[in-house]
Amino acid sequence: MSSATDGASDDTGPLARWARTAIHNPRRVYRALFYVAMAFFMVTTVFPFYWLLVLAVTPQGNLLSGSFLPTVDLFGVRGTFPLPVPKGFNPTAFVTVFEQVPFHLYVLNSFVLAATTTVIVLVVASLAGYVFGRIEFPGRALLMLGILAISYFPPAAFVIPLFQAFAGNAPITIPFIGVPLFTPPRLLNTPGSMVMPFSALFLPLSIFILTTFYGQIPDGLEDAARVEGTTRLGALFRVIVPLSAPGVATAGVLTFISVYNEYFFSSIMATSPEASKWSPIVGGILSYQTQYTTQYNLMAAASVVGVIPVVILVIIAQERIVSGLTAGALKE
Repeated sequence: MSSATDGASDDTGPLARWARTAIHNPRRVYRALFYVAMAFFMVTTVFPFYWLLVLAVTPQGNLLSGSFLPTVDLFGVRGTFPLPVPKGFNPTAFVTVFEQVPFHLYVLNSFVLAATTTVIVLVVASLAGYVFGRIEFPGRALLMLGILAISYFPPAAFVIPLFQAFAGNAPITIPFIGVPLFTPPRLLNTPGSMVMPFSALFLPLSIFILTTFYGQIPDGLEDAARVEGTTRLGALFRVIVPLSAPGVATAGVLTFISVYNEYFFSSIMATSPEASKWSPIVGGILSYQTQYTTQYNLMAAASVVGVIPVVILVIIAQERIVSGLTAGALKE
């Protein structure tokens, strides 16, 4: 009887055998899923960065001829797989990016725009997060839903009204009535025309993150500060914000990275040649592309140099980011 049973079990398919093994040894399945996830991460994240490095150190002539892509066979598998391997070594591209174009100024522009926007977003989001997270008032959920709904609109939907407002040519009127309110100052071709849209775009996510964190702070801590004579504003910045440091760091880093890599609004709001001095890092990378030539190695080298500040920021704040993304999902 047992031999017949063993024979029947041997006749099952590979999927059934895999399911039976997974039930009896789940750690093996978890390990396999971990390796699959790591392989996916390496292919989608690390490999493009490696390709950038290859493009940066390969001479421009080899890039144009395509000779830096040899064809090899992997593990005896029939067929060929093109792998980027540097043919020739030209590390001077990392120096040329600063000699041909003042690329350090573009990096500084992105850093200043991102830092300014981050400060504005954190201050406004902290005030809004305190109201939504700690004060009960009618329509709170509906108002929060409206703020989050605005964040789903594509940035291109705001280009025309913002351009008209920043141009300072027409007064702001009351909708459906047409009564003029005031004529805004001309902000076009200034950093203000970039910082203001950036702040409005990234405020909803920061408000949502800080609302979650501020709502978890026990009321007793704030009441103790209020008893000592602190106002609500003082309790926010002296008690609640320090206790919500992971959430504040998460919102700040996400805003900083998003603004640091932004180019859409800055390319539209900076229309004059003299406004190019406020162009962010993407504008600096594109400056190596002219009407007749495209220096791919310099563009790749500039991309590698430009990502270094963000990498340093993430390494410094990674503990806060991870704790903020995980703790923010818990409700005590």
